[in-house]
Amino acid sequence: MDQTFAEHFAAEWIAAWNAHDLARVLAHYAEDFEMSSPMIVQLANEPSGTLRGKKAIGAYWARALSMIPDLKFELLSVLAGVNSITLYYKSAHGRLAAEVFHFGADRLVTKAYAHYAG
Repeated sequence: MDQTFAEHFAAEWIAAWNAHDLARVLAHYAEDFEMSSPMIVQLANEPSGTLRGKKAIGAYWARALSMIPDLKFELLSVLAGVNSITLYYKSAHGRLAAEVFHFGADRLVTKAYAHYAG
């Protein structure tokens, strides 16, 4: 994973979320990707904290966007790994988050893990 790709992915991912364009957000992900987040436990009532597939995760994100109409992210840092990227960002409400993205050979996200401070 080179830094140029990581920074391009980060800029596009943040812009898609800030535009509240769910189709644009989902374009970064493989059809059968897996997402784990403490917010899935709360908003999707899924005790495992994990959802699979664009349909299930898209529905979860659509609900989250409707509940947080002023959602905006500010990118703080981009960290590149071997086949992964970690984005460190802040929400409009000041909550810090780090999200780890694992990529397949096609450079689409296959797994993502969200982590939140406070």
